[in-house]
Amino acid sequence: MTQLRQIPAVHLKKNRERSVVQGNPWIFSGSIAHISGDVSSPGVLCSVHSASGMHLGHGYYNSRSAITVRMLNHDTTPYGIDFLRAAITRAISLRQPLLRNGTDSCRLINSEGDFLPGLIVDKYADGCVVQILTAGMERLRETIFDTLVTVGSPQFIYERSDTDSRIREGLVESEGCRYGDVPDNLVIKENGLRFRVDIAGGQKTGFFFDQRDNRRLLGTYASGRRVGDCFSYNGPFTLSALTGGAVSVTAIDQSGEALSLLQRNLQVNDLDAANVTVKNADVFRYLREMDDRFDCIILDPPKFAKHPGEVERASRGYKDINLLACRKVAPGGIIFTFSCSHAVEVKLFRQIVFAAAADSGRRFQLLHQLTAGTDHPVNLAHREGEYLKGLVLRAER
Repeated sequence: MTQLRQIPAVHLKKNRERSVVQGNPWIFSGSIAHISGDVSSPGVLCSVHSASGMHLGHGYYNSRSAITVRMLNHDTTPYGIDFLRAAITRAISLRQPLLRNGTDSCRLINSEGDFLPGLIVDKYADGCVVQILTAGMERLRETIFDTLVTVGSPQFIYERSDTDSRIREGLVESEGCRYGDVPDNLVIKENGLRFRVDIAGGQKTGFFFDQRDNRRLLGTYASGRRVGDCFSYNGPFTLSALTGGAVSVTAIDQSGEALSLLQRNLQVNDLDAANVTVKNADVFRYLREMDDRFDCIILDPPKFAKHPGEVERASRGYKDINLLACRKVAPGGIIFTFSCSHAVEVKLFRQIVFAAAADSGRRFQLLHQLTAGTDHPVNLAHREGEYLKGLVLRAER
């Protein structure tokens, strides 16, 4: 790491230090008054100071990113390899209680939520999948991989740093096996179920661990119901519904590859495929045109808004799909509805869903408000990290 005398200093404008002092890790360019030192190299370590000269901690700087500085610590000691290794070790230790009772996979490191902005690590059985999303973490990549090998003892580490966020940081995509060998047919366990996953070609890192607790909850509502699993992907909600006693599940997704993997996951768990109808279709059109009603509908769509500029368009999408669900759920039926768009805040999402319910002309009860599992912790001062939000509704009539 860079020696202390070489670390550039970022000085904030007057009265812009409050959120940093409170723990928010993001500093935007509009909050910066001036910089002392060379910050031309993306991701360079820097110290951060208030307008009055108070030292606020260390972060990394990238002028190419809208988030110009991401804080790493609030210490006077410069952030170094020992800090990084300690943070990774703490994050992995926090997940150990989750890896029992039929679950061997989860999120190990959740970026800002584990005070490691720009780093995602998911545990897949005996291996790891890593996403390095920012220039600051890119500079630490070798230490990250070395520490994961030392602390986690994985059989393999696969990198999926192929997101749009790297492009915005001025980085190129990076993907491939970085340690060990990935099994040809990788199977993970969650809540007693087994899933084949495609870590090289699947969405995100190959599986969505954030819904683990919500899938377990679905199982408690599924008994005796006809379930519509919208945006089903490779079937975690479908399988949870079946093992919870659903009489039938219709799995709807536009990805034929995801639906093929869903069918293989039925086989892996010895579940009767006769109870599952697979529809390779647009969910909006399918719900709009169907004549029957479901007793339970799951809406787990992909991200509709990738940044704040898309919130208005995304809101229309969420309103439309939730209105369809409200019309197509049977009396006494249950709707599990979610948004994973961090730009659509919890309050707005609830307003959208309530407006859809009102427009349907039907009356609903709110049974649960949901979020991601405990392997996706959120920095309390960083509400932007609370991206997954969900509601469970019951149609009275």
